[in-house]
Amino acid sequence: MNILEALRAESGTVCTVGAGGKKTTLYTLASHATEDVAPRTVVTASVRIPFFDSHVERVDVTEEPVSALEERADGGTGTSDANGDWPLGLVPERADEERYGGYDNEIIDEIDASGEADLVLVKADGARMRDFKAPDDHEPQLPQCTDTVIPIASTHVVGEPLSTELVHRPELVADITGLELGEEIRPADVAAVLASEQGGVKDVSEDATVVPLLNKVDDEALRDAGVEIATELLERSDHVDRVVLAQMIADDPLVDVLE
Repeated sequence: MNILEALRAESGTVCTVGAGGKKTTLYTLASHATEDVAPRTVVTASVRIPFFDSHVERVDVTEEPVSALEERADGGTGTSDANGDWPLGLVPERADEERYGGYDNEIIDEIDASGEADLVLVKADGARMRDFKAPDDHEPQLPQCTDTVIPIASTHVVGEPLSTELVHRPELVADITGLELGEEIRPADVAAVLASEQGGVKDVSEDATVVPLLNKVDDEALRDAGVEIATELLERSDHVDRVVLAQMIADDPLVDVLE
């Protein structure tokens, strides 16, 4: 099993949410997909995303992504993939000096419906480079076409205090877990957030598949923590029948799959 199979991210529209490696996961999946199973892979966002030109073959900044996809797919010659510019980044604008803007969900639905991409990878919320989070009222931004949602958390937060240093919106994590700010984050707390209707599975449709990803499993101790989180998560959630442990920066990122 490879990382695409493990995360059920081989086709369709796949959204990453949570914290601790959303962007890295998108770029890793795009690289593996373009090489193996989904040669026409798109990386995009429904929220702001830091410039990612170095992680794809090219980025098209356009308010008409379907037209850009059609041109890119045939290179203007009627021959599929004539220019080979895959994986392709699609964004509507430069939001500021460091980030692109994200498309409205309806536009991503149009990208999916066009059939011009084998796989559409979407960053669907933000975490300000933290390792753990719970979503705010306006998050996540999941298009209707979403096939797979990947809620992400870093194993690095286990044993650390609930604070803004590692956690985005720690007060919302506290609401779900019952922790006080400053208290130690336990594996059960990570599982509680990822399993929660106010956390990792917030606004996920009944038709979408949910595959939580425990990232940054860098050593055996973190693997043990990941297994503990995964075991608790599988017991807690009816939405989840598989949890993936990974080190998404590695050449071979898959560490384990628990079902």
